[in-house]
Amino acid sequence: MNRSENILLRIDRISVLLFLVMVVLGWLNIYAAVYNEEHQGILNMSQRYGKQFVWILAAIILAVFVVIIDNRFYFFFGYFLYGGTIFLLILVLVLGKEINGAKSWFQFGAVTLQPSEFAKAGTALAVARYIHARGQDLSKFKTLIEASAIILLPAFLTALQPDLGSVIIYLGFFLVLFREGMSPYIFVSGLLMILLFFVTLLFNNLYLTIVILAVAFVLTWFATRKWILCVAGLGIVLFLSAAIYLLNYYFLNKFETDLIILIAVIITGFAVALYIYRQKAFAVLVIYFFLVGSLAYVNFVDYAFNNMLKTHQRDRISILLGMKTDPYKTGYNVNQSIISIGSGGFAGKGFLRGTQTKFKFVPKQSSDFIFCTVGEEWGFIGSFVVIGLYLGFLIRLVFLAERQRSFFSRIFGYGVVSIFLMHFFINIGMSIGLVPVIGIPLPFFSYGGSSMWGFTVLLFIFLRLDASRTEYLV
Repeated sequence: MNRSENILLRIDRISVLLFLVMVVLGWLNIYAAVYNEEHQGILNMSQRYGKQFVWILAAIILAVFVVIIDNRFYFFFGYFLYGGTIFLLILVLVLGKEINGAKSWFQFGAVTLQPSEFAKAGTALAVARYIHARGQDLSKFKTLIEASAIILLPAFLTALQPDLGSVIIYLGFFLVLFREGMSPYIFVSGLLMILLFFVTLLFNNLYLTIVILAVAFVLTWFATRKWILCVAGLGIVLFLSAAIYLLNYYFLNKFETDLIILIAVIITGFAVALYIYRQKAFAVLVIYFFLVGSLAYVNFVDYAFNNMLKTHQRDRISILLGMKTDPYKTGYNVNQSIISIGSGGFAGKGFLRGTQTKFKFVPKQSSDFIFCTVGEEWGFIGSFVVIGLYLGFLIRLVFLAERQRSFFSRIFGYGVVSIFLMHFFINIGMSIGLVPVIGIPLPFFSYGGSSMWGFTVLLFIFLRLDASRTEYLV
């Protein structure tokens, strides 16, 4: 028995079985989503379900090819593979085909290829290679910044296409950094920034600014127990705010009130700096940076939301947060998806019997909203089974990651978990109205060759590394 046969036998069978089950279920649901009575054959190549079958066969061949390659290839050439995907992300901005306003695809005859789907695997390899080489020391600021840069470079290039949905997926890599030693304070700060983003959109900026100021002064009192310091600091901020407000009102007419307060707080920092230096008050310094950072972030979110996002993206977030209702335009997809899933009841309407599906009420039902087909035709039971499959799949991958002897393999494994987790959570969240619609496919279920191949490569690289976990990479 040769080496390739040995490797194929050592591949984790549970993961492969879950992969095959999800692929088959996804194919059947694509068939149901775009079923055409004039083309009933599931292998009809003129329909999406016939084309998906070709993508599936190609994915299986690709999986075998990925597995028979020596595991050390992925370790030693991780940076080169990452560099190759970065090159493709740059090239697609120049030579790519524009579809739905995004220049994200290469066109090869009747086939389109989306390089961002493969860049996720390249990024996971580069992050694993870098942290492995640095001995996992993410407590060092330089190491953390460089690891973050590896993650954010493809995210930035993807944003230029623009494909903001895929950009969000890259944030999942920070779960990997947290697992490998990133400070929990940084991780929690990131979560707070996400929370503050939505709070900024929900509430008036001036009121939010006042609340943040109050929180900062309360924290200062708890840290120093000096009322005089807190009152003096507040007095300086109020005096400067009033002075800048009057200057702006009579001469400049450029700044909003919340921005005026931010400028006053920054200037106040020069007075606070003297106290911090003399008293060695590190806690006060941290609180001050929290205050300035929070106020600056609130102003940035407000500017970005109103000036950087497209109209339909702003509308989707506004509808999600209940700031507006638009069931017939921007909110139509989500509204119809929820109706579709709810109409399935407990046991569903049955295979090929979904009325929402048959009359095409839900746009993109074979791709972004494939889960509503599951909900309508298979009901709560089918939805529970599909979610259970994904949870079991993720738990299995975490188990495989934890049993790795190589740091590289473990880090890459958690990269795989983070990508699948983000896709799973966001896609199903979109379908039931929990997160904004950002065009994220459901792995192995949604229609598309690029996503099918990208997820397959990602998974089977990790399974190849796991099959050789007893061997030393270096």
